[in-house]
Amino acid sequence: MQLQFSHVSYTYPQASLTALHDVSLTFTSGWTGIVGDNGCGKTTLAKIACGLLRPDEGHVTANLFSAYCQQDASQAPDNLFDFAADWSTPAQKLRHQLLIDDEWIWRYDTLSGGQQKRLQIACALWSEPDLLVMDEPTNELDARTRIIVSNALSHFDGIGLLISHDKTLLNTLCTQCVLFENATFVARPGTYEQAYLQAQRDHSFLVRQHDKVQREAKRIETEALRRQQEAQKSAQKRSGRKLDMHDADAREKRGRAIVSGKDGVAGKLSATMNARLDKAQDLLKESSIPNRYNAQFKTYGIASSKPILAHLDACIIGDGGFALHVPELWVERYDHVIISGDNGCGKSLLIKELLKHVGNDISVAYLPQKVDEDIQTQTLQQLSALPTKCQGDVLAIVGNLNSDPKRILDGKTLSPGELKKLSLALQLVNNPNLIVLDEPTNHLDMGSIDALTQLLQTFSGAYILVTHDQSLIQTLHATRWNITENHLTVCL
Repeated sequence: MQLQFSHVSYTYPQASLTALHDVSLTFTSGWTGIVGDNGCGKTTLAKIACGLLRPDEGHVTANLFSAYCQQDASQAPDNLFDFAADWSTPAQKLRHQLLIDDEWIWRYDTLSGGQQKRLQIACALWSEPDLLVMDEPTNELDARTRIIVSNALSHFDGIGLLISHDKTLLNTLCTQCVLFENATFVARPGTYEQAYLQAQRDHSFLVRQHDKVQREAKRIETEALRRQQEAQKSAQKRSGRKLDMHDADAREKRGRAIVSGKDGVAGKLSATMNARLDKAQDLLKESSIPNRYNAQFKTYGIASSKPILAHLDACIIGDGGFALHVPELWVERYDHVIISGDNGCGKSLLIKELLKHVGNDISVAYLPQKVDEDIQTQTLQQLSALPTKCQGDVLAIVGNLNSDPKRILDGKTLSPGELKKLSLALQLVNNPNLIVLDEPTNHLDMGSIDALTQLLQTFSGAYILVTHDQSLIQTLHATRWNITENHLTVCL
C-alpha cells in the first residue's frame, strides 16, 4: 500500500502565491514526518493526500480510505457521536488508551483544548483508515498526555502522515521524514533527528559549493575585466588616428598586423572570458541558497512606571462544576512568570481572570491560545489599516519570527502559526508593559520557537507565559505558578 504524489501543484483561490509547487513524493506504510516552516504548505499537502483538496496540476495515485485529524481541536469530529455509541472492544480500548471519560463526548464544547484533541485522535483511529493524517496532534497536550498519544499512534499500521514540530514524537514514530528545504519538499529516511542531520550535511555541502562557484565567478570577472582592458588597448593601437599621416612605414606595419590577426588576439580572449563569466554567473544562480529569516530582534517592551501591574486577591475561580483555588497574586513590572499544569486544570481561566485585574493604564499584549477565522479577518484588517512604515515594522517582526512577510501580505491562506506571529507583532510594535501568552508555541515551527525564546529573553517589561513546552520552560528563568489538584502554588 502506498500513496504517490506526481508533480503536484496547488494555489488557493484568490491567492497570488503558490501553496505547493511541483511536489513529487511517495509514502508507504508507517509514519512519515512532515516538517517545515509555518506556511510552507504542510497542511495543504495533507489535505490533498486525503482528497479534501484537488491539485491544480499533477496527480495523486491512490484509492485509500483516509482520516484527517486537523490542527483546530475545537472542531468536533464528524464521527464523534458514532464513536460515543460504540461499546465494542476496539472503541473501549481507545477510550482507555487516551484516558477519555465517557461524559466528555457529550460536552465537547466545554472541554479543554487537550481533552478535545484526545477525542479527535480517538475518533480518527477508531475509523481504521488506510491513510491517517495527524496535523499537530500534540500542540495542546501536557507532557503526560503526549506520551499517551504517542503510544496510541504507534499501533497504527497504515500510511501515517505526521505534521509536527514535536521532536520527541517525530523521533519516536517516524521511519521517514519529509523536510521543507530550499523551497521544496525532500524525503529522507530515518527519524527526524537522522533526517535533520543529513539535511544539515547536504546544506553545508551546498554552501561550500556555492562559495566555490562564487570565488570562481569573481576570479573570472577579474580576468575578464583585464582582458577587456587589453582588448581596448589593442583597439587603440590598431587605430590609425595616433599615427603620423606621413609615416608610411608605421601605417604599413599596422596594416600587416591587422591582416595577420595578431592584434585581434586580445579581443578574442576578452570575448572568451566574457562567455566564461556568463556561464559562471549562471552556475552561481543555480547554486544559490534561499534566504532564511533570522531572529535579530531589537529590544521590545517598556517597563511600567508603576511597580504593580496586576493584583488578584485570594479566590476560587469557577467554570460550571470546576473550581481552582488561587492564593493572592501580584504581578510586578519586571516579573517573568510561567504557568504550568495538566490539561483542563484551569490555566486559561486563570489568565482571563488575571487580565481583569490589570490596571487600565498598563499596556498589555495578549495572545490567546486559540486563533480562528474571525481573528484572522480582524488581524488582517488591522494590518491593512496601518500606515506603510508601521506595516513595515510589523512585518519585520514577523520576518524575525521565521515567516515570509510576502505570505502575510498575500493574506489569503495564513496558517495558524503565521496568524499567531502577525497578531503578536501587531501588539509588540506598541511596546507593551506586559505580555500575556497562552500556549504561544502551539502551531509554531522550530525556528519560530527559538525566535520567540530570544524575544522573551530580551523583553524589557513583564511577561506571563502559559506553556507545556519543557525546552522553553528550562531556557527561560522565570517564577513558576504550578497548578496541581485544583490549587495554584507559587514557586520562586
